[in-house]
Amino acid sequence: MPFIDLETNLPASKFPEDFLKRLCTTLAAALGKPEDRMNLVVKTDLPMMIAGFCSPCVLMSVSAIGVTDTAEKNKEHSAKVFQFLKGEFGLSDDRILILFYPLEPWQIGKKGTVMSFL
Repeated sequence: MPFIDLETNLPASKFPEDFLKRLCTTLAAALGKPEDRMNLVVKTDLPMMIAGFCSPCVLMSVSAIGVTDTAEKNKEHSAKVFQFLKGEFGLSDDRILILFYPLEPWQIGKKGTVMSFL
């Protein structure tokens, strides 16, 4: 059950109607998770600065169980996500940052309990 939070200073008008679906498909494939388990939030029009510059940028957080727990896995995920975001927005590598957070089942509440008890 991955949780994706994409924050950007790009305007909402740069995000076509099908962006969430295509982002979901891309991330599900990259992480090896089913699309119906993905949870995504996109926040646009934010005041942001990366590396001292306010030019267009994206900061993405990826939290998941079992797929974000090693440098090797995250390197593979990063390459796929960067390719997608660069293609969508024409951003250079230095304007995209991805933070990977490994989760344990007991850290996710669902249906009045936690994932480790479902």
